[in-house]
Amino acid sequence: MKKILVIHGPNLNLLGKREEDIYGATSLAEINAVLGKDAAEGGFAADFFQSNHEGEIVDTIGNAPANGVDAILINPAAYTHTSVAIRDAIAAVKVPTVEVHLSNIYAREDFRHTSLSAPVCRGQISGFGVDSYYLGLRGLMNMLRD
Repeated sequence: MKKILVIHGPNLNLLGKREEDIYGATSLAEINAVLGKDAAEGGFAADFFQSNHEGEIVDTIGNAPANGVDAILINPAAYTHTSVAIRDAIAAVKVPTVEVHLSNIYAREDFRHTSLSAPVCRGQISGFGVDSYYLGLRGLMNMLRD
């Protein structure tokens, strides 16, 4: 069974409690539950990881091939705009990766308009709330089937 690793960046553990007008009312646990169910129904395994610490995210990406990960779905959150280390880890492992964002980062503050990680990802989905995650997962599953 192919495995998809879902990585959630900083402050996403606060989903459902923070800035609901931007990020919605769905909790991270609820998102993971739906992603896990959707992956299983599609014949895939899903593993989940959340950290507020850049180095932990880099280590998790770096260990992905050794852990049998076939694809990565990542919301780097604030690190999208600042982390060369996460960008380099994605590029180094050569595991197909899709970047997702709940909000449309291009319709927000200017500093959010640049994603350092998107250029080394297969694709990016933003602005569809929790559906960004579900669309990203669907895209990865379809890609792994082809």
